[in-house]
Amino acid sequence: MKHRRPRHRRRGIARAVGTAGALAVALGVGMTPAMAAGKTSNEPAATGFSPDDQPHQADQPDGKTPWAPENDEAPLHHKPVHPEALASGRTAPTGLQLNMPAPTGQYSVGMVGLHLVDKSRTDPYVPGGKHRELMVSLWYPATSTSGHYQAPWMSSISGAHFLASRGLSPQQVTLPRTAGHVLAPVNTKLGKLPVLLYSTGLHSDRAMGTALAQDLASRGYLVVTVDHTHDANEVQFPGNRLEVNTMPAGSHSSDTLKVRAADIKFVINQLGTISNGGNPDVGHATLPTGLSKNVDMSRIGMFGWSLGGAAVDTAMQLDHRIAAGANLDGQFFGTAPSKDLDRPFMLFSSGTHNRNNDGSWRTLWSHLKGYRVDVQLHGAAHLSFSDNEWMVPQEAGLLGLSQAQIQQQYGTIDPNRAVAVQRAYLAAFFDQELRHRHSTLLDGPDRKYPEISFVR
Repeated sequence: MKHRRPRHRRRGIARAVGTAGALAVALGVGMTPAMAAGKTSNEPAATGFSPDDQPHQADQPDGKTPWAPENDEAPLHHKPVHPEALASGRTAPTGLQLNMPAPTGQYSVGMVGLHLVDKSRTDPYVPGGKHRELMVSLWYPATSTSGHYQAPWMSSISGAHFLASRGLSPQQVTLPRTAGHVLAPVNTKLGKLPVLLYSTGLHSDRAMGTALAQDLASRGYLVVTVDHTHDANEVQFPGNRLEVNTMPAGSHSSDTLKVRAADIKFVINQLGTISNGGNPDVGHATLPTGLSKNVDMSRIGMFGWSLGGAAVDTAMQLDHRIAAGANLDGQFFGTAPSKDLDRPFMLFSSGTHNRNNDGSWRTLWSHLKGYRVDVQLHGAAHLSFSDNEWMVPQEAGLLGLSQAQIQQQYGTIDPNRAVAVQRAYLAAFFDQELRHRHSTLLDGPDRKYPEISFVR
């Protein structure tokens, strides 16, 4: 099926009035579903078709897949956002309470949000030479969580903006709390924490990877989810400031990926500041006890969904500190997949998309010179690799979605099972490459996970 591009949102929305607690502001997360990118210099223009909706799609004569998803943020009933919808977020919510899958690791989870400004770059998506600024969330294994606020999946104003884009309000839907407890002390008994960075889909928000991020944190990782400002549809900054998508129409995906890769390199540099005992937050916000000097800069991995999955390869080409990468069902763009990469890489695809029908995946595969693995999650669709996998089925009644429509967008796999399998294989890959703990899951088919096949 074709996915519509979102209607352009008025700049006035970015200064919407609202109230959010300081701890909630730290999250500043946004989200939503659907597909990847626009035109690119080295790939065909976006078609808006997904391989999950066109299972028998063949390659183009030039050897390139016609699949180039348009927007990872556009739900079926996308509606323009009105300022009054944001203000309504201040009203006590009622109605449907969403719930997200709990982490499966042995450790409690802490969380802190940071506001970062890169003074070496200007923001390519806004005029005036403004410095590039980002919001990130750090998820980590914690000790005691008692007395620490349980972070929301998305802060109030960005959450209201997100719900309004779906034609919903905070009175109809209460977004869930996460497992992350704000400023809970870091579990320093684990020593320096290996790092994982997350990049989400085009016009999506860092909240989209929360189910995976908090699970990896519960297994002992420091996971950093990154919002790519003005690419994301909503990013909430301190002071209740909301920044929205201002990416020019027709932006090339290869250019977008370069911006994202530079964002990731900058974030890694800021983690280095923390590792050395500093505080990179613009407002010098309090850091969790035990985080300083406990970031392992020698063990860094990255994963991403859709366009964020493509950003993993581009970021690894730019920054050799990223030792291992995983792409969750994202098509590649630009020249990056045509360059040799000597570090471990995982391709993790939905049920009808893999390198047999995606020329960009075949190109990358031939240039992977280190450990490589290509696994496919049967029954899953492109959107199954985002938090919408567990969220949208819960909202289906309010969104007016039938079971057939849900399966068309999210596949036939049970949502909880989809999340569980993704968690298991991502952890197995990064445990093997960053912790040197070999997992038999990566050796071949496993009876515990019949949904997974290996593309040979």
